[in-house]
Amino acid sequence: MPCPNVKECLCPKESCPNHGQCCACVKKHRDTDSLPFCLFPDNGGDKSNRNHYEVLKKRFEKNDTEIRGKMT
Repeated sequence: MPCPNVKECLCPKESCPNHGQCCACVKKHRDTDSLPFCLFPDNGGDKSNRNHYEVLKKRFEKNDTEIRGKMT
């Protein structure tokens, strides 16, 4: 199945040879154990899966605290 280029790529790294080519971008990031910017824009510059986990953990802990606060 062909993978068409996107018209609006969210990645700020316009010099990347995969910019706008989602299939090639996802493959490159899969091979380097990192996440594409479009899937993880709040990465603080660290696109590693470990950092993604840490960011999600903080987000869910914050949401859980807010929910508990509304229940009391």
